[in-house]
Amino acid sequence: MYRHHTIAVVLPAYNEADHVGDVIASLPSFVDRMYVVDDASTDGTWDEIREQAAALNDESAGGDDLVVPLRHDVNRGAGGALKTGYRRALADGLELVVTMDADGQMDPDELDRLLDPLVEGRADYAKGDRLSRPADRVSMPRFRLVGNAALTLLTRVASGYWRTSDPQNGYTAITREALAAVDVEELYEYYGYCNEMLIRLNAAGLCVADVPMSANYGDEKSHISLTAYVPKVAFMLLCGFLWRYRRKYLAGGVHPVGAYCVAGVIAGSLGVLSILPGVGSVALGATLLVIAVGGLATAMSLDRTESRPLEVTIE
Repeated sequence: MYRHHTIAVVLPAYNEADHVGDVIASLPSFVDRMYVVDDASTDGTWDEIREQAAALNDESAGGDDLVVPLRHDVNRGAGGALKTGYRRALADGLELVVTMDADGQMDPDELDRLLDPLVEGRADYAKGDRLSRPADRVSMPRFRLVGNAALTLLTRVASGYWRTSDPQNGYTAITREALAAVDVEELYEYYGYCNEMLIRLNAAGLCVADVPMSANYGDEKSHISLTAYVPKVAFMLLCGFLWRYRRKYLAGGVHPVGAYCVAGVIAGSLGVLSILPGVGSVALGATLLVIAVGGLATAMSLDRTESRPLEVTIE
């Protein structure tokens, strides 16, 4: 228990036999329950999880198991493993739920910094941020830095959290109430689950805290294929952007953000049609496209203002 709140840690693992045991053993003593989810690994991950679970559960003084091993028969992706852990944490009544990766990159000594904004009522969701401090960016491999910077920009547009950085960071904490509000069953199951979570949080009007922290890069191997990851996540962000705008600015009646967005889409569509041969004129089409850009830019600016109170940066 941490500051009178029960704490669960969800640890998705896929082919992390060399690291998952050390991660389990390193978690702070205030953690009440660990849900370690083996996502159909093909190495010794499941054996390592069970071995560590048996050792720690034997030492547990509370009577309940500290480590709960869970296993998928079929690989469902990192987001799918996370959903399995989230469901169990909700079912067991834990108040705050942390997510960590099983590759050893996330420092368990930083866990309390994620929990503090939630315990103090300043945020509903907290996440690590490896981009805001120059010293943390230096340690990040260059290909990750470039990719994270690009996805940060796209996720800001899609989610509405315009000051939030490093949306791919899997070191997070969320309140039980916020987890129920985002509908766990509908969460994205591929690697973009962290980005999609932000979209759902904003649509629900929940506050997000960015917590600067470093990562420990070692010999772990990424299971992400960039050729598959980029188009999948980009399409998910587009769909999420449209879903959030419809739910937040269109479904509940007339809202300025929704009005400017709809006007921009209509003007843009008519502008494209107008420049087609035999339909209109290039001048008319260009004018409509300029109006469209202005409308959409105004919608995003208003969206940014609307979401500003939902962002907190922890020093």
